[in-house]
Amino acid sequence: MASPAMDGGEQGSVGTAFLDPETHGPSYSKNNTNLAAGTPTGPSRLATYLRNFERTLIKYNLETRGVQRVLPNETDTLSFRLYLQTFFLWVSINLAAQNVTLGMLGPYIFGLSFRDAALCAFFGSLIGATGVSYVATFAPVSGNRTLIFARYVFGWYPTKLLVVLELIVLLGYSMIDLVIAGQILSAVSLNGSMSIVVGIIVVAIVGWLITTFGISVFQSFSRYAYIPPLIVFSILYGISSHNYDLSTPSHGDSRTIIGNRLSFLSITLAAAVTYSGGAADYFVYYPVHTPPVALFSITLVSLLFSFTFTYCIGIGLASGIAAIPAYSAAYETSQGALIVAGFTESTSPSNFNTGFGKFLSVVVALGLIANLVAPTYSSGVDFQVLGKNFQKIPRVVWNSVGVIIYTVCALAGRDHLAEIFTNFLALMGYWVIIWVGITMVDQIFFRSRYGFKIGADILGGRRGWGQSYDWTIWNSPEKLPHGLAALTAFLVGWIGAILCMAQVWYIGPIARMVGQYGADPTRKMPSITNTLAPLLLLLLLLPLLPATLAYTGDMTYYSPSVGLGSCGYQSGDNDDVVALSHEMMGRSANPNANPRCGTKIGIWNPYTKKHHQATIVDTCGACKKFDIDVSEGLFKRIAPNGDGRVKGMNWGGQAVGG
Repeated sequence: MASPAMDGGEQGSVGTAFLDPETHGPSYSKNNTNLAAGTPTGPSRLATYLRNFERTLIKYNLETRGVQRVLPNETDTLSFRLYLQTFFLWVSINLAAQNVTLGMLGPYIFGLSFRDAALCAFFGSLIGATGVSYVATFAPVSGNRTLIFARYVFGWYPTKLLVVLELIVLLGYSMIDLVIAGQILSAVSLNGSMSIVVGIIVVAIVGWLITTFGISVFQSFSRYAYIPPLIVFSILYGISSHNYDLSTPSHGDSRTIIGNRLSFLSITLAAAVTYSGGAADYFVYYPVHTPPVALFSITLVSLLFSFTFTYCIGIGLASGIAAIPAYSAAYETSQGALIVAGFTESTSPSNFNTGFGKFLSVVVALGLIANLVAPTYSSGVDFQVLGKNFQKIPRVVWNSVGVIIYTVCALAGRDHLAEIFTNFLALMGYWVIIWVGITMVDQIFFRSRYGFKIGADILGGRRGWGQSYDWTIWNSPEKLPHGLAALTAFLVGWIGAILCMAQVWYIGPIARMVGQYGADPTRKMPSITNTLAPLLLLLLLLPLLPATLAYTGDMTYYSPSVGLGSCGYQSGDNDDVVALSHEMMGRSANPNANPRCGTKIGIWNPYTKKHHQATIVDTCGACKKFDIDVSEGLFKRIAPNGDGRVKGMNWGGQAVGG
C-alpha cells in the first residue's frame, strides 16, 4: 500500500471521474430489450400493452432498443456493405425537396446571382458537413447515441439543455418537410382539390410507420430511397436548366452583396451542420474498429454531393422567376409549386401542370419521407436522453409523440414556410455549431496529451480514436464531468451569436457593420454569427479547461519501487504512476483485478498551469478521498518547488482521458 509523505490537507470538492465500470444495467441488443428496464412496470393496461407491443417487434427481428449503449459484441460485421449503407443513407436523406426550396432563398430572398449562390451553397455545405462527419465517427467506437456523447463534455444536467434544443431542431425540420410535401401534393392535384392539410397528414403517417420499426427498417429503406428522387431531380435539371439565369449579377452595393453572401452561406451551413445533433444515432451498430477516416470521408462526400445537387436546382429555379411567368406564378402559390413548374417546357402560367410533371412532382413529394424519417427516429432517442425516467418509456412512444407535435405545427404554419426557413434554420444552427466547436476544443486541446497531436488518433495510432473517453459511464451522472466550463463557453457563444444576429426583430451591433441591413436585405437572416461565435467560445474555453477536471485535493509522493502495489504492478520511483484513496479505488474481491488499475488520470497544477498524466497502480491508505499520491519522480516534474505536499491540485480521468 502507498502512504503519503505527509499527513493533513483539505478534502477536495466533490466532482466526477471515469473510474468506475459501466453501470448501464442489463445488456440490450438491436432486436432485444430488457422490458423491466425499458418499459413501465406495474399492473396498468398501458404498461402491459407496451410490453406486448415490444415483444411483437422482437418477434419480427425489429429494433426495440432506445438510448441504451450498444456493446462491442452487439455490433454488425465490418464490410463494404456498411460503407455503401453510409453513403446511401445520407444521400437518401438529403435528396429532398426541402433542400431545393432552401436553395431558392439565394436568388429570391438575398438577391444573389446564380454563381454567387452556388458557391455559397457549396462552401456552406462543406463547412457544415465537416462537423456532421466528425460527430459521426464517435458512434462505432462508443456505441452511444449523439447526445449521450455530449454528456462527456457537458455532463449530465447541462446536456439536457442541448437535448431540448435538438428536439426543437428535429421537430422543426420535420415540420418543414411536411409543409413542403403538402404544398407539392396540393399543387399537382386536380385544380388543387387536395388540400395541403391532407398531404401533410399522409406523409406524416408514412414517416411514423418506418421509424416505429427501428434502425434496420430505416437503413433498408435508405438503401433504395435515393433512387427515385435522383432520377427525378436529374430530369428536373434537364427540363428546367435552360430557364436558369446565369448572367444577372447579384443585387446591391459591394458591402450589401458581401453581407448577402455571408447570410446565404450561413443558412446553408446551418442546414448541414444541424445533422450533427443526430449524426452518431445511425451508426452505433457499426463495429468498434470501423476506421474513423473512412466513416468521416464517406459522410462528408455524400452530404456535400446531395446538398450541392439539390441546392443548385433551387437556385436555378429561383433565378428564373423574374423572366419566366410560370415560375413567378408558381412561386406566388408556394415554393413547392415552383418545383412542379420546373417540370415543364412551357413558360405560360396556365400550362405548367402537365400529367408527366404531376407524376414526377409526386415522386419528389414522397422523397421527403426519407428526409423525415431521420429526425423522427432521432427524436425518439433524444427524448430518452432527458433522464432515466424518460428511458422507461419505449422509443416508439416518443417517436409517436414527436410525430404528433410536428404534424400539428406543420398544420398551423403551412402558409409561412419562407419565414420559418429564414428565422428558424440559422437560429437553430447556432447551438449545434457552438456544441461541435466545444467538443473539438475539448478533444484537441485537452484530451490529447500533447495538444494538437490528434492525427494519430484519427489514423488509428497508439491510443486509437475515442480512447480518451470511458464509454461505460454513459448513464452514471456521478461519474460524468460536471460540465461547468463547457456550459459557460456555450452561453458565451450565444452572447456572440446575439451580437452578430440580424433578424427582423433584432439586429446586433456587429451585424450592423456588414451591409445596409446587417448582412441581410430582408432583416431576417443572421450573417456572420456562425463564424464568430465559435471563435469567441474557443478563446473563452481554453483558460476554463482545468475547471472540467473532476476533483481537487492534496498531492503527496511515495516510493513505488519498494514492492508491488495493490494492483500487482511493479513500478519505479521515476515512473508516471499514482495511488488513489480507498474511497476512490473502491472495494474489490481481487485488488489486482480492480477496474481502476492501469487507468490513466490527468493532473493539473494550477500554479504552473501545466498538466500531466499518470497511471493508477496502487491504493493510498492514508489519503483522504480526493488526495493523490504520486511517485517521487512525477511529483518533482509536477511541482518542482513542492515540499512534499501540494494543496489544491486538480485531477480527474474523464476530463482529460488517457
